[in-house]
Amino acid sequence: MFVFGLAVVFKLFSIQFLQGEKYKALAEKRVVKDVVIPANRGNVYSVNGNLLATSIPKYDIRIDALTPSAKNFTKYLKPLADSLSKFTGKSSAFYQKELRKARANKNRYYLLVRNVGYTDYTRIRNFPLLSLGAFKGGLIVEQTTKREHPMGGIAQRTIGYERVDEKGNVTRPGIDGAFGVKYLRGVDGQRKKQRIGKGQWKPLRDANEIEPKDGYDVYTTIDVNIQDIAHHALLEQLEKYKADHGCVVVMETKTGEIRAISNLGRNKNGRYYERLNYAVGESHESGSTFKLMALAAAFEDKLVDTSDVVDTEKGIITYYGKKVRDSKWGGYGKISIARAFEVSSNTGIVKAIDKAYRKQPEKFVDRLYDMNLNSDLNLPIIGEPKPIIPDPRVKNGRWSGIALQWMAYGYGVSFTPLQTLTFYNAVANNGVMVKPRFLREVREFDRVVEPFKEEVINNEICSKQTVAKLQALLKNVVEKEHGTGHRLYSENFSMAGKTGTCQKDYSNKEKLNYISSFAGYFPAENPKYSCIVVIHEPDKSVGYYGADVSGPVFKRIAQKIFTDTPIVDEIETLNVKKSSVEKEYEGYYQLAQTYKTIMPNVVGLPAMDAVALLENMNVNIKVKLQGSGIVKKQSINKNIKLKDNQTIVLIAS
Repeated sequence: MFVFGLAVVFKLFSIQFLQGEKYKALAEKRVVKDVVIPANRGNVYSVNGNLLATSIPKYDIRIDALTPSAKNFTKYLKPLADSLSKFTGKSSAFYQKELRKARANKNRYYLLVRNVGYTDYTRIRNFPLLSLGAFKGGLIVEQTTKREHPMGGIAQRTIGYERVDEKGNVTRPGIDGAFGVKYLRGVDGQRKKQRIGKGQWKPLRDANEIEPKDGYDVYTTIDVNIQDIAHHALLEQLEKYKADHGCVVVMETKTGEIRAISNLGRNKNGRYYERLNYAVGESHESGSTFKLMALAAAFEDKLVDTSDVVDTEKGIITYYGKKVRDSKWGGYGKISIARAFEVSSNTGIVKAIDKAYRKQPEKFVDRLYDMNLNSDLNLPIIGEPKPIIPDPRVKNGRWSGIALQWMAYGYGVSFTPLQTLTFYNAVANNGVMVKPRFLREVREFDRVVEPFKEEVINNEICSKQTVAKLQALLKNVVEKEHGTGHRLYSENFSMAGKTGTCQKDYSNKEKLNYISSFAGYFPAENPKYSCIVVIHEPDKSVGYYGADVSGPVFKRIAQKIFTDTPIVDEIETLNVKKSSVEKEYEGYYQLAQTYKTIMPNVVGLPAMDAVALLENMNVNIKVKLQGSGIVKKQSINKNIKLKDNQTIVLIAS
């Protein structure tokens, strides 16, 4: 027994002193835990300062029914129940009964209200009993944040979000997702919670151990007015043509700032919403919008010129058993390259490129590479695929006997709408290719944390001569009578661009569909904005050509921006002469030239002219004017020599 007693004593000593800290920490871990308090994400603003995304704090308010003393509980029960009744609409008797039941059942985590805003939270915490705080009144406050998009569904996918599913997988689309980790997220706080049974935990005290630090605010390049215009113009056309999905991007030419980006897809109920970011993430064959790139290469290599004549051969030519067809039955006969581009002749452009590069197709591919068409844009928004350009030198490089000819009119190559627009924008920008940009700056209150400037991808995609030719071609597509975009022409403002109609799923005739597009810029002479419109799978019975489906969206956006943007009119100088005015001016001029240090006679002069005359003399004097209109009196007579620091008083009426 003595030995057994010694063993017990030793064990108690060991637990208490040698392993005490270990067991103490273990016990505390089971009863108390650290809980992360998520920081409020920073706000996302438009370039105009409009709020695009914000974190709204929401509060659940509970009460520990055992914490208040019996005296306080009895004293404040009815006043608290009355206050809750006014707030929720339930009866005071209901709350008195529930609170008594919670105290009797030793409920230390009774829910009073859920998901209320900050204003209601401050009101409720001042209710009787709750105003005593956590230790005397039993107040328990739990805060969460909810991400809100004030513009609703407009640009919601582009603005983006950060979501974590039950397995811990994180989804971060759009601007919010791209810049969330670095700027928007902030630093989480921490507070301790105590287990009170039945899987419930309550905060140990009212204040946090570590206060969360809110994220920075992000100012985007999105213009809410242009965004609204683009969204509704696209939506109207999608509904008219019953299309599957589509996108619009509007970019500022000089800076690459994205002013609007809209992506709308149709759900099973036929309604359109921002399903995916098609403009950034969906790559597809370009169709006729690629003809601009093909001719840019040929012009730059001096193998083709706009005046070269090509035979469209009745609208059908064949390569290795595969036919290239024009949309016009019978073709266009013999026409210039410039005309072939204006009417979007497939046979004309293909014949020109085939003749120029059939013996050296790698030269054509290299020229496309020189114009950065093989590189992605390295966007911060995730999901951008790399462009596809077949290359005869690359194993499994998608090259075949007809690859060159098919590339010439936009098949076999693949780009996202934003990648295509970046090239068209470079043409509008006199050959300077700038990177599309979504952010203007990051701020913490009024302090700029990080500004973002334009990034140049390529200072010169091609020579100035080639750029001038491309600009003329794009302008003629809209302005020439038989250009594919001639129905978009307006006398009120100028546009330049290219239509595109590309077959989709053409390997299966039953699934054959179309992609309609229009890419260009406006005004044509001094481009301010570039824009691309891409619409997938319009109803073929309604229409599918790019000029009919996508072109009107482009025009509507350009027209609306012009209408909503103040136009500065230049007024020519009016060379109208009036003898009395001329005489008055000559008199003023003579006085100013004659009197430099001697007081002139300014009586009869307009008061402002007299002041200007005196203040421009070679003497440092002060002029005080009383009244307005014509000078009636002057305090110093004419022909008196003036001195420095002298004051002259003029009385006018």
